[in-house]
Amino acid sequence: MESPIGIDAESPRLSWLMKDNRQSAAQSAYQVIVGTDSVEVQNSNGNAWNSNKVNSSQSLINYNGKPLQPFTKYFWAVSLWDKDGNKLPQSSINSFETGMMKMDNWHGTWISDYNGINTKAAGYFRKTFNATKKIKSARAYIAAAGLYELYLNGEKVGNHRLDPMYTRFDRRNLYVSYDVTSQLQTGNNAIGVLLGNGWYNHQSIAVWNFDRAPWRARPAFCMDLRITYTDGSTELIVSDNKWKTHTGPLTLNSIYTGEHYDSRLEIPGWNTIDFDDKKWNGVMLRAAPSKNIVSQVMQPIRNIDKIPAKSVTKLNDTTYLFDLGRNIAGVSSIKLTGDSGTVVRLKHGERLYSNGHVDLSNIDVYYRPKDNTEPFGTDIVTLNGKGVLEFMPKFNYKGFQYVEVTSNKPIKLTKESLTGYFMHSDVSQVGQMNSSNPLIDRLWWATNNSYLSNLYGYPTDCPQREKNGWTGDGHFAIETGLYNYDSFTIYEKWMADHRDEQQPNGVLPDIIPTGGWGYGDANGTDWTSTIAIIPWTLYTFYGDTKPLADNYDNIKAYVNYVKSISPANLTMFGRGDWVPVKSTSPLEYTSSVYYFVDATILAKAAKLLGKQDDFDFYNALAQKIKTAINEKYFNAQTGLYGSGLQTELSVALQWGIVPDGMKPKVAANLAKRVAADGMHLDVGVLGCRSILNALSDNGQAETAYKLAAQTTYPSWGWWIVNGATTLYENWNIKAERDISLNHMMFGDVGGWFYRGLAGIKPDEQYPGFKHVLLQPNFVSGLNHFSASHAGPYGTIKSLWKRSGKTVIYEATVPANSNATITFPLLPRQNAFLDGKKVLSVTNVAAGTYRFVIK
Repeated sequence: MESPIGIDAESPRLSWLMKDNRQSAAQSAYQVIVGTDSVEVQNSNGNAWNSNKVNSSQSLINYNGKPLQPFTKYFWAVSLWDKDGNKLPQSSINSFETGMMKMDNWHGTWISDYNGINTKAAGYFRKTFNATKKIKSARAYIAAAGLYELYLNGEKVGNHRLDPMYTRFDRRNLYVSYDVTSQLQTGNNAIGVLLGNGWYNHQSIAVWNFDRAPWRARPAFCMDLRITYTDGSTELIVSDNKWKTHTGPLTLNSIYTGEHYDSRLEIPGWNTIDFDDKKWNGVMLRAAPSKNIVSQVMQPIRNIDKIPAKSVTKLNDTTYLFDLGRNIAGVSSIKLTGDSGTVVRLKHGERLYSNGHVDLSNIDVYYRPKDNTEPFGTDIVTLNGKGVLEFMPKFNYKGFQYVEVTSNKPIKLTKESLTGYFMHSDVSQVGQMNSSNPLIDRLWWATNNSYLSNLYGYPTDCPQREKNGWTGDGHFAIETGLYNYDSFTIYEKWMADHRDEQQPNGVLPDIIPTGGWGYGDANGTDWTSTIAIIPWTLYTFYGDTKPLADNYDNIKAYVNYVKSISPANLTMFGRGDWVPVKSTSPLEYTSSVYYFVDATILAKAAKLLGKQDDFDFYNALAQKIKTAINEKYFNAQTGLYGSGLQTELSVALQWGIVPDGMKPKVAANLAKRVAADGMHLDVGVLGCRSILNALSDNGQAETAYKLAAQTTYPSWGWWIVNGATTLYENWNIKAERDISLNHMMFGDVGGWFYRGLAGIKPDEQYPGFKHVLLQPNFVSGLNHFSASHAGPYGTIKSLWKRSGKTVIYEATVPANSNATITFPLLPRQNAFLDGKKVLSVTNVAAGTYRFVIK
């Protein structure tokens, strides 16, 4: 987060990049200055912390100064010393601003209206106040059980969507901080708050039982508006019993099904100063939904891409079909005119029937409506006859490419009447890729589209049918996510959700957050290994031990639970290789592999965190699990696991099960098996997560590339050549079930492009790309391939291209890091740098290098 406000951490993490383009650039020391006066900090004086000169190349540290005070802006800067010991110019001044810091600092009361949980209409709330002096600054802090939009003097505050992020509401609530200085004025002001249901008051009934969530209630909020005047005094405007409330045109809102808006009930100016609220009602004071209200310090959801309709087809006098030309998650915005009382329905979907109408078959399969008043994926708008009405839902999103607009009497629409907005957590892109194969480039783009479509403050499985935080989908796609996007804060928040949901015995549900569904007997290691895999992957990509420290006890409790039900070191606790092409691998085998993964990560975390006894115990446990797997499932003579299926061989290679010295034989068998399967995939989600890496990391990159670039069924390319702009839930496009067209569970291919072709890999011994492993594969199916990844030390680049029988390889290693380059040399091939032969494994310092392989 850059210059964030609302920080609650007592010792926030600070990081920086070294700008030094010289060869071998490195940081030999640093000094951090933190203070409340920016001029003083610029002059290397900080009244909060002066680290003094620290001889270290570290660039991620924890604040270690005077205790931070709430509601305070701190400025900070860093000075670096280069490889020669010379002090470089001080960095620019950055800032962070603390928020509540602790629960005691809240002054507002949680308020709601007097309506019950089954009331469909949303609550509108307002309050006026007088700012008596000249305003220097103002901050709004708002927490909600449900969703909200905040308004000051008639204007929406900020551009976030669907705030606050979804949590286990009875255990943790998030508040959001806003700088509202520019939206206030000396004199009279008006605050407006509109509350939506979100996941808090889930009125729609589906198999996931969210309507039975233990926290469910009418939405409520708590707000502190803190005004600082130029004379140094402060004033608090808070949520209390003086607010007024009413219902209005938002007659139904469901995060799951859609939004209903009756514009005849609009209340013009409801959130402005001059509005007459004498007929509005008083509010209800409520208890806080939990005793843990913490700052939402993460990238918010926003409307990111505006997508004009590609075409519109008039199906009849009252029906139009809009096509965006691509599948997205988000909302549609429409401009409507018509007679008062005209009802317009906007039905969103990913497929069409042969007659041109939107097809929701198997997308609404888990929906259990009481009646037909709340159609799935559908917004319903009632016109008031007063000119153009612009409608965009506030508290809902959908997965769709097509919008079928129907009305109960004819209206006129054009292609420009409807626009799509691609919504997702606004994470910055840190990865780029380009190749000589347009199919590969298109697949990378489609994979990213699915990743972002399923990033809504937590990773989801699909944006249209469920919007659930399936644990397996989340960790299958973790490397794709981190190679391409800076999603650290999203995963940190999701791991807190894991901690909230974990049972005292260590068990986790397989959707997180949950209203109670998912604690069955299939929520085992292959899915809920998120508790270990995600913190470990964050550590390797960012070099940050905090996720491991935060979740250490939870990983330990989870492993201990699996151990308690697995006395012979093998476990049946799992869901298995979900949605396979045709072959099914043994559940005990795949579940035990992930049990090994969890125990191994726990042992490594124990070592990092100085817990030697735990390291000894869980390292030994991991070895026992590995031995048990190999004794039962591995044939050392043939080099096969089980019956030699793609998944069986892949997961053993990917996760370190294969005994020393046997990897080449097992990998060769995997390549043979793929060839025997017609150079096509025969895997479900577990095999898909492992197969490409298993091949390319073990000398079989040619086979891996042929799988990735395949264009016939079953393959990723089969989807692409059939028009996919996102990834699907099933290899079979015409399957009768599991046919979401925007799923991320087969999405590891997007990370493999960086690992398997560009060869950019983190080194767990020097994580965060402090030491970069560059292991490119010059596969024969490509003439060039390039990728870059902006890591914690800067941008890493790996590019190769063919020139006849020669390969040119270029690598950029950022300042303050170094790399080991491993060239995949063929017999009688050599690598040269500046005309001089280099070893096939070559160490380089920071800088840009051009090698010739011939």
